[in-house]
Amino acid sequence: MSLDDFPRIPLLFGPSPIHPLPRLSEAMGGQVEIWAKREDCNSGIAYGGNKVRKLEYLVAEALEQGCDTLVSIGGIQSNHTRQVTGVARHLGLGAVTVQESWVDWPDMVYDKVGNIQLTRILGGDIRVDPAGFDIGIRESWERALESVRQAGGKPYPIPAGASDHPLGGLGFANWAREVAEQENELDLFFDHIIVCTVTGSSHAGMIAGFALEDRDDRRVIGIDASATLEKTLDQVTRIATQTAEKIGVGRPLRDQEITVVPGYEGPAYGVPDPQTIDAIHLAARTEGMLTDPVYEGKSLAGLIGMVKSGEIPPGSKILYCHLGGQPALPAYAGAPGLG
Repeated sequence: MSLDDFPRIPLLFGPSPIHPLPRLSEAMGGQVEIWAKREDCNSGIAYGGNKVRKLEYLVAEALEQGCDTLVSIGGIQSNHTRQVTGVARHLGLGAVTVQESWVDWPDMVYDKVGNIQLTRILGGDIRVDPAGFDIGIRESWERALESVRQAGGKPYPIPAGASDHPLGGLGFANWAREVAEQENELDLFFDHIIVCTVTGSSHAGMIAGFALEDRDDRRVIGIDASATLEKTLDQVTRIATQTAEKIGVGRPLRDQEITVVPGYEGPAYGVPDPQTIDAIHLAARTEGMLTDPVYEGKSLAGLIGMVKSGEIPPGSKILYCHLGGQPALPAYAGAPGLG
């Protein structure tokens, strides 16, 4: 099979834009060329984001199966559950989202503003649960699925981040193909791709998609923001392998194709540290590009750290995948430098 054999419901404006970040590049010493591909600007549905790209494939299956309700899970400030609810509304479906206490954050408005506020405005059926962070399959999610069945509905299960799902990697396999087409149009080649990694399917889908090129001069680097590195690496490897098989890569993935870099995750998932805040400030004050303290601030800190250390060498052309996430910023107004 190939990627084109899988049904897809278009939910994006089209290919997400790629643009240079010259002032950020200059602030890094001018030795590398940094560009961004903007998943935060990819759709008109609920502020868009990387999960809308993944959902193009999942909702095609949901509609094909006659499901009437999307059921998913995330943290209180989940970008994913906001996007699931927005896509459900766009397609005339119900949405049930379990919102767990994945982040121990003391701000008194943390559970009222940002992503959860938008999900409420969208009319989502939110089930708040006190359970802590885990990227695995959760009992609270299974209870939500059963509640829809008991009410006579037909739920479509979407795990956290739309990741641990048979179709979870397809959206970003398509992203990799999109990048190759845009490179041809721009007459350039990105030798380093930087992406945040937590539940793993954005990163894993890229790995599988770029594996179709079968070249060894492009590095896809996931910056861990989970603080559960071993689980995340296992999940990225599994999803990438399964996706590669689905889209016809036709060979085993090589060890060097799967890279998850620790050291930028902060004290815990969803909790920023000073290097996260510094990265947010740098992108905002050089390029007017806003990033968040849960995902993009951490992956941007990883990009900065790897350039400074020489892990990404001078002369590199870097594509930073901006996954979205800025709607969470109001929930972090109490963080030093973000209020």
